[in-house]
Amino acid sequence: MPHHKPDCCSAHKAVSQIEAIDAAAIGSYTCPMHPEIVRAAPGICPLCGMALEARQISVEQTPNLELIDMSRRFGWSVFLTIPILVLSMGASFLQGLLPWQISIALQAILSTAIIFGCGKPLLTRGWSSVLTGQLNMFTLIALGTLVAYGYSLLAWIFPGIVPLLFRDPHSGVPLYFEAASVITALVLMGQVLELKGRAQTGNALRALLDLSAKVARKITGNTEIEIAVESVEIGDCLRVRPGEKLPIDGEIIEGNSSIDESMITGESIPVEKGLGSKVIGGTLNLSGSFVLRAERVGQGTLLAQIIQLVSEAQRSRAPIQRLADQFSAYFIPVVLGIALISFITWSVWGPSPGMSYGFISAIAVLIIACPCALGLATPMSIMVGMGRGAQAGILIKNAETLERFEKITALVFDKTGTLTEGKPIVNHIIPISGFSEEHILQEAASLEYQSEHPLAGAILKAAKERGLALKNISEFSAEIGIGVKALCEGKAIALGNTQLLEQLNISSAVLEDRAQALRHAGETIMYFVKDQQLLGLIGVVDPIKKSTLAAIQILQKAGIYLVMATGDNPITAHAVAENLGIDAVEAGVLPQQKSKIIESLRAQGYQVAMAGDGINDAPALASADI
Repeated sequence: MPHHKPDCCSAHKAVSQIEAIDAAAIGSYTCPMHPEIVRAAPGICPLCGMALEARQISVEQTPNLELIDMSRRFGWSVFLTIPILVLSMGASFLQGLLPWQISIALQAILSTAIIFGCGKPLLTRGWSSVLTGQLNMFTLIALGTLVAYGYSLLAWIFPGIVPLLFRDPHSGVPLYFEAASVITALVLMGQVLELKGRAQTGNALRALLDLSAKVARKITGNTEIEIAVESVEIGDCLRVRPGEKLPIDGEIIEGNSSIDESMITGESIPVEKGLGSKVIGGTLNLSGSFVLRAERVGQGTLLAQIIQLVSEAQRSRAPIQRLADQFSAYFIPVVLGIALISFITWSVWGPSPGMSYGFISAIAVLIIACPCALGLATPMSIMVGMGRGAQAGILIKNAETLERFEKITALVFDKTGTLTEGKPIVNHIIPISGFSEEHILQEAASLEYQSEHPLAGAILKAAKERGLALKNISEFSAEIGIGVKALCEGKAIALGNTQLLEQLNISSAVLEDRAQALRHAGETIMYFVKDQQLLGLIGVVDPIKKSTLAAIQILQKAGIYLVMATGDNPITAHAVAENLGIDAVEAGVLPQQKSKIIESLRAQGYQVAMAGDGINDAPALASADI
């Protein structure tokens, strides 16, 4: 079979190219609004008062204490706000049942509990922003709710300061307890929605962590003991059995196998590994058993570093959020200035009582400027967008995605599993004259029955679909990077690549033109030999998805520049690109190189989107605009 030669895994070399994780990130905490704030322990952000979040995602999901607390506060705020709305808006209905003063007293008590109890984190963050001079939306929220509440309390206790002009037709004094309470409840709801969105991001990273092995088999003397992956140390010798995930990054020191590295490289065909080969933690061992020596453990593994790259990218803030904070920094002084000017103007030049009129005018300016919409805009937009997207099968990560999507001018995508199915199938069987496709496929499948390689699976599946019965074989043997051999009904048969033919001293000239054409069409070629005679070849291909061509054409009509970046071999990649009419191809690239492709396109002035499905795509997905 056409296996890869046992050499140092090219994807593993990416370890040296990916920036190592800062040791300070392990076990540290940062603010979601101010990523520059990093602390060694949980706490409160000194700039905005928000709870700090762990920078390093753990496999075990611990309770989100801030989400639990905010949800509880939101629930109580809704429970307490409903009576206030009933009392304030149903005043005429309740007038005969409940005296006005008692109704207002109840509203004041409930509003106090909502604002200073349920809304305490909002006021704390607003006050922190004032102390640090970092004015933000919490400054506006705290200012608006406190002004509305403070004026209402003052007007209720001292109604005489309110001029007749500002009273209702019944000479009543308008109060705003319900406005302050509703604003607090709505902003708390926005905080709950935002926290849930961030929790979903953490769950996505945990899904990556779940791909790693949980246990390892450590060899000590003549025995093997099962230990937690976290306990593996550099230099430990570990046994990996067929069907198991590799626990850590290391080097094979005994045995050989076929390893599925598609999660890292995007390569659809498994890679043969032998003595001295580098292997990657989290990849899947398909066939043989081997022993590896641990070289990188814990946060030093390639998978852990990829997860860290994604985590860091996800903590970046959306431009609209930064714009809101910048707006707040100018908006608050302007509002305070207008309120002060209004107070002075009425006090100096207004009719008697001038100061009362001035006070009411200043209060009106502040209440009108209450930023309830600003506080809810981002989290509500995210939730609505996520809901609509989910209905269409699209998962939206954050507000930045929605904001930037219409500006995209270039799309980079992976090949394996994105444009193609990611599952090899037999596409061609070409016999020489005098032999049939069924004859070659039947004996090739009989030979491959004892092999665990995915290419063997493709051949066996094709034979089953044609209803071909397998023959008995004996003396089966496999040579890494060359192919497989056996005896079938007393005759020697073999299936493999050009190296197999060279080993058997057999010429491929009779089929070489067809083989080369199939290679350029993106197929992997296997030659079938019987009794030292080349009888034919089998071409295996990773088929393009049925929906891919239509999607590519739609993107081209939209004027999007299309680039395919894949870890697959150049011949296969260019064949797929040519069939689909893709503008540019980058083949044989490592995970970090995909990120560099994104940066190169951005440097050329493109707004770049990335589409991929494997962990190998994660750094590029994180660095792309979309």
